[in-house]
Amino acid sequence: MQARFKLCEFLPFRLNVLAQTVSERLSAVYAGKFNLDIPQWRILANLASRGDMTAQEIARVTHGHKSTISRAVRELEDRGLIARKVSSSDRRSFTLTLTGAGRRMFRRLLPLVLDFERNLIAALSDADARSLLKGLTALEAALLRPGGGDK
Repeated sequence: MQARFKLCEFLPFRLNVLAQTVSERLSAVYAGKFNLDIPQWRILANLASRGDMTAQEIARVTHGHKSTISRAVRELEDRGLIARKVSSSDRRSFTLTLTGAGRRMFRRLLPLVLDFERNLIAALSDADARSLLKGLTALEAALLRPGGGDK
């Protein structure tokens, strides 16, 4: 007889709950002091780390809904943290870029989120931290590549 299904031990469920909890706790770092929500943070972080991107590219890499990204883009533009630039290759398209104010905010925010990450990893032994990062890399390679996870 098959063992009874235990949702709390089911890896996809555990990963989802953990990811949501980490995201919510991280948002406490930037929400109050910087008045950013999760989609806005993700846009700023992507532009700061990857350079100029389209809203569609941001939606793709963050797995965010297009309407959520669109709303966050408008709010960040209204605050003067990002700007649109018309694409040189396609005049109908535009890329998003950090403004000076956006870069300054991100520079102030970065040490806080890196400290959050350090504290999160500090909850693990060095060996467990290395194993976790290795396992995450393997899962990302298996699931995030084209066709990944479709076995």
